[in-house]
Amino acid sequence: MIYKMLLKVQNDPQVFARIDDDGKCRITCIAADPAFQEHIKTGGELQDAEGQTMTPEAVQAFVATLP
Repeated sequence: MIYKMLLKVQNDPQVFARIDDDGKCRITCIAADPAFQEHIKTGGELQDAEGQTMTPEAVQAFVATLP
């Protein structure tokens, strides 16, 4: 499972799609979601909106900027 950052809509919180192992998105969330936070804290993958996997350092830096 990975999370993918979706394109941000102005004035709305950043939304992430959880992509399951079969390649399907069944859940979306915002950064405050406990499952998303646990995924990031344990070194899980995060893709940017273009589908590029972010480095662990880039993930931590990005998440630190979220409200």
